[in-house]
Amino acid sequence: MQSLSDLTMTDITQKPHLQVVVASTRPARKGALVGAWALEQVRAHGGFTDELVDLAEVALPMFDEPHHPRLGRYEHAHTGAWSELASKADAYVFVTPEYDHGPPAALLNALQYLVKEWAYKPVGFVSYGAVAGGTRAVQLLKPVVTALRMMPIPEGVVIPFFTKSIDSETGAFDPGEIQERGAQAMLDELKRWAEALKSLRAGQPA
Repeated sequence: MQSLSDLTMTDITQKPHLQVVVASTRPARKGALVGAWALEQVRAHGGFTDELVDLAEVALPMFDEPHHPRLGRYEHAHTGAWSELASKADAYVFVTPEYDHGPPAALLNALQYLVKEWAYKPVGFVSYGAVAGGTRAVQLLKPVVTALRMMPIPEGVVIPFFTKSIDSETGAFDPGEIQERGAQAMLDELKRWAEALKSLRAGQPA
């Protein structure tokens, strides 16, 4: 019979691993605040192990591999490191603003570096911006991630006029209860899809 501590460890190791990916890389960005809030929601949910991935820290150059990424024949150290990092996740939350009705170039660039690392993994979106709340960026991202065999789930978090949710004195970001409920619904679906797609991920060629 397993002890309580053994059961707890088994539960932890069986949780899917989720990466919260902060897409904005510009120096004056507020995306890190939104990403920190999204990570708090993941930890409140409790269904995942988690990791924050900041594309500003990953610092990928514009795609510079000589071979098609589907081959996995990476010649640059930054690509190998990015492949290793992205491969750890069973699911993702992309935290993205909207630039000119589209997603940041840094996020598209990061996606296009890899192929097999993304396959059969669900992805949710936390978008933020002005009146549109980043929704047009998400709509452009969905066919991109689908082409990479990811599963973009319908549930997501939209944060319009997001700067109003930043406390002018403390700098804390809190968009409110509606977005919190939306995050939990998104995470519920991400967990279902991560578990449902587990067998397909296991069958991926190395």
